[in-house]
Amino acid sequence: MQPVISAALQFPTIVFTFLLGLLVLYWMLVLLRIAPLELFERDSLRDDHMASTLVSLGFAGVPATLALTFLVVIAGSFALAVELLVLRWLSLGMLRVPVGVLILWVSFAVASPIAAALCHSLHRGLHRYQPFTRRCLLGSAVIVSGRQGDGFAMAVIENEPNSHVRLHCKEGDCPQEGERRVLVKYLAGESAYRSVMEQTYLDTRVRLNKLRLRYHHQDEGYST
Repeated sequence: MQPVISAALQFPTIVFTFLLGLLVLYWMLVLLRIAPLELFERDSLRDDHMASTLVSLGFAGVPATLALTFLVVIAGSFALAVELLVLRWLSLGMLRVPVGVLILWVSFAVASPIAAALCHSLHRGLHRYQPFTRRCLLGSAVIVSGRQGDGFAMAVIENEPNSHVRLHCKEGDCPQEGERRVLVKYLAGESAYRSVMEQTYLDTRVRLNKLRLRYHHQDEGYST
């Protein structure tokens, strides 16, 4: 046990020890109903924020806090294993800082697809409960099942036939039965979602990524 505690207090694993401590405190507050489950969620995916970033990484359908918990636990376990098996046997000196930064990056890179797969496997079970069927569904793909009057349509979450959501009909873009769409905005007052065609959503994300890269390159050009 002593080697594990010592390794957990070394850089870079101490970063994960600190983050895990914060997450434990947060989940205790959630259980006491002091902190909200949807801490980082917003009503729309339009702007860049943590929930939007996690959706782009494949974490759609679960609260951002749950995705971050899986991500930190898996990445922290990987970093701890590297510390115990490799780093503690080396005399790194000042090199520990750049090596630690590299391990931090690799840990998150390795953990991201694993955590996303775990979150995806939990979708069906989580969506049976009301707290997991609101803003955290943004970014999820749905299939339109039919119209509900003039202003709304009903849809089911992909691969979850028992999970129904209500879609808001926007003028000129009302969901049609059988269409594959992506939830992009939650309308709390109507308990409904605005959605776009799946291909439109994918094309928009590609275009935005290109614009961000272009803007980044322009900034680099000005800085020189």
